[in-house]
Formats: sequence, C-alpha cells, structure tokens
Amino acid sequence: MCDDFTAVADDATLAKRGLSRRDFAAISAAAMGTLTVSTACAAQGNGPALTESTVTITTPDGKMDAFFVHPAEGKHPAVIMYPDIAGLRDAYKVMARTLAASGYAVVAVNHYYRSAKAPVMNTISEFFAPEGREKLGPMMAKLTVPAIVSDAKAIVAWLDANPAVDASKKIAAEGYCMTGSYAVRTAAAVPDRVGAVSSFHGGGLVTPAPDSPHKMLKGTKALYLFAIAQNDDKRSPDDKVALRHAAEDAGVGARVEVFAADHGWCTVDSAAYEQVEAERARTLSLWNYGKMG
Repeated sequence: MCDDFTAVADDATLAKRGLSRRDFAAISAAAMGTLTVSTACAAQGNGPALTESTVTITTPDGKMDAFFVHPAEGKHPAVIMYPDIAGLRDAYKVMARTLAASGYAVVAVNHYYRSAKAPVMNTISEFFAPEGREKLGPMMAKLTVPAIVSDAKAIVAWLDANPAVDASKKIAAEGYCMTGSYAVRTAAAVPDRVGAVSSFHGGGLVTPAPDSPHKMLKGTKALYLFAIAQNDDKRSPDDKVALRHAAEDAGVGARVEVFAADHGWCTVDSAAYEQVEAERARTLSLWNYGKMG
C-alpha cells in the first residue's frame, strides 16, 4: 500500500526524470485534463460509442457516488473498479473508459463516500503531502471490513438492476493499492456473482488476521490475478507464496506474478506508472474477465 516506502521509491523515479513531486503533481493534473478528452475520443473512434454518468448507489450507510461508463448499446458484463488510496478522480475515469471500450459496464466507486463526495484528491501526489495523509486518515478509519463487505453487496445489487448490465454474466471486481483487498472481499461477499478478481499492486492481502483477504478465497468462485509490484515483493517476499498456497487450498484459479514495475505502476497519474507493464496487467485481467460465465 502507498506509504513512506513507496513515497521514497516514487521520489527516486521522479529524480531520474529531473522532477520534484510538486513538479509532477502540476504536470499530472494538467495531463489528466488532456487524457480525459483524448481517451474519450479514442474510445469513440476505435471502439464502441460510450455512455457515461455520475451515479448514486444506495448502501446501508448512505449514498455512494460513482462514475459509470459502458457501451452505449446493448447489455454488457460489469466490472467494479475500486480506486487506490487517493480515491475516485480523473485518473480512474480515464482508466474506466479504457476498460469500458473493451465491452464492459464499469462502475468506478468512491469508497470514501461516508466522508465526502469524489474527488477527495485530484491526483495521487496529494496523498504524499502531510496534509494529504492527515485528510485521509479519518476517512480511511471508516473503511472497516464490515463496511467494505456491505458496500460490495450494495454495488453488486445496483449493477444487477442496471439496464446496461448483462446480469446473466458474472461480475469482475478489481482494486488498486489498498483496494486490491476490497476486490477479494467482494468475491467473498457475493460468491455466486463475482467471477473474476484483479488486484493491481494490492496491499493488505496477506495479514495475520483471521479475516485476512488471502484466507477469504475458499468459498469464492472467481478467477484471480494478483499483480504484484517489484518493490512490494522485495519488502514482503513471502506474500506471493501465501497467495499461491491460498488459491491452491481454495481450489480457485489464480495467477500470482511479480511485475517489472514499482507500486502504483497501473495508475495513470502515478509517478510509478509504467505503460508496458500496465498494459500487460490489463491484458491478463481481460483474459480472466472473458472467462467469466
């Protein structure tokens, strides 16, 4: 998960490019505006026409705002996209559009809805400032395991009732950074509906807790992709082994792989973003999504 360890790695990456974190934050914010337009145009030109909107999902704890994008015509398999620690923002809207252009109804959710509407941060760089962590601390404290599970059930129910979603198909759940674990918990919460899970540089997947995400695989019916950052693996080399063993014990298909990129490499506004490895991770996730019943 994003912390001082990943902050140091990001700073080193930026230094190689001759940039400070402040420089990168400014560039990233400007680039997101351009990417938002260019990605939408590309999707319209090279793939199906897309329809997008800000939606509200009713949960037991309130109203969750989310970004929903899908091909304009027909019904399509659904994907839940849980953004990283900095929350739903333009970067994840860009990523959701790209995924939707592959034929999916994608809902990118604001997991901080109990505290504020999205965006709570405009870029991931804001998290690494002291005031950013101070801002997110109380919001993160509300994201207990029961809250995550409750939200997952509400999101799945909302998707199943949406006319743009093919409810005869299973749903995929994907998470980034700390929400890689949310994707796993979604499969455990609604096992008959979730057919694929992707964790991209996920954090908190293997813990000593009795309800650690890796212990939740048993009883699920999903295919798994655990895409691990090389610097996360260096810090916790036993996690990949635990994930493989957990998948084997649960009898579920799982690809557990360390990628040649650092934590955050799949998120387009991250200093660690690595396009080649991000696209490879996406290709692997799409293979699983295509196998969903």
